[in-house]
Amino acid sequence: MPLPESAAVAAELRAATGKLTRRVKREDQMPVGQVAVLGALDRSGAMTTSELAADQRVRPQSMARAVGLLMDQGLITRRAHPTDGRKSLVELSAAGRALLEEERGRRTDWLAHAIESELTPEERQLLARAIGLVERLAAH
Repeated sequence: MPLPESAAVAAELRAATGKLTRRVKREDQMPVGQVAVLGALDRSGAMTTSELAADQRVRPQSMARAVGLLMDQGLITRRAHPTDGRKSLVELSAAGRALLEEERGRRTDWLAHAIESELTPEERQLLARAIGLVERLAAH
């Protein structure tokens, strides 16, 4: 059973990181679900549509529609699965990678401006030091 103060900090941290994540995602110019698919492909490499659906916790039919839209936009490509001829893999195209980097850049720019305008120099230093703590928690 966690200590009461740890539980309180955990609840506040979870709520604050959730708010920050949602706010940063509002900077995206394409639908969040499509950015999430591009991000998954960037992190994990080529995947089947079923693997993408499982990764994103959506139904395979929903993912098939999302994959179709992204293919129509030239943001992902499809190729044969190397070991299973019945399957195909989808992966980021050069255009998809460029768009994903633009979206990430927009998010980073917004957050950098918010840090500069909302935090004092001392608070910025404290935040920079706290990043390592958050990383350790994420790796737990």
